[in-house]
Amino acid sequence: MPGQKAASDSRRAQILRAGHHVAARVGLDRLTVRLVAAKAQLSSGLVHFYFKTKDRLLTALLSDMLEATAVLHLTPDIARIKSPLARLWSLLRREMITLTSKPRRTRLFFEYCVKGLRHPLIRTRTRAEFRRYREVFQPAAEAVLASEPERFRHVSAEGLAAVAVGVIEGCAVQSVIDPVNFDVDAYMTAAKGLLEQSGKRAP
Repeated sequence: MPGQKAASDSRRAQILRAGHHVAARVGLDRLTVRLVAAKAQLSSGLVHFYFKTKDRLLTALLSDMLEATAVLHLTPDIARIKSPLARLWSLLRREMITLTSKPRRTRLFFEYCVKGLRHPLIRTRTRAEFRRYREVFQPAAEAVLASEPERFRHVSAEGLAAVAVGVIEGCAVQSVIDPVNFDVDAYMTAAKGLLEQSGKRAP
């Protein structure tokens, strides 16, 4: 019945919200069904009814977190930038600011990546997310290659997108390691200098 399904969906969402809160507070390894149930003000048995095991709950939390992640798109201010390379750098900067503004989510995603080394389903989901993230940068990378073919000789759009994502992932790691002192603009300046230097031929 529609009413029963709505109630079930609402209860499931309630448990997931509690799970996100507990995971952000204690981490994935210390998360327990009992802690999630207490936060949701439900019985542990009810949490088990919806998710069966802790592993299934963790997988559901990861899926819920990834589904809530905004898809990258060109905002009007970035779309107006004429240079494709400058446009790509602006996209990188915006993504870095977004990631560093959500340190708990970023740290939690890295925890999932580590956990995925021993958990096949989590590994599949995190790898798919990295692949999706690279793919959304590919149109911007293709525009850069079309506009500056000499500068990026022997570079594929897939390769350039992978480097762009690597710069963002490095930013995310640094922001988790030192959230107080990390500065996005300083990081970008250093990354630009390093990449520009690496593109020059050695004397």
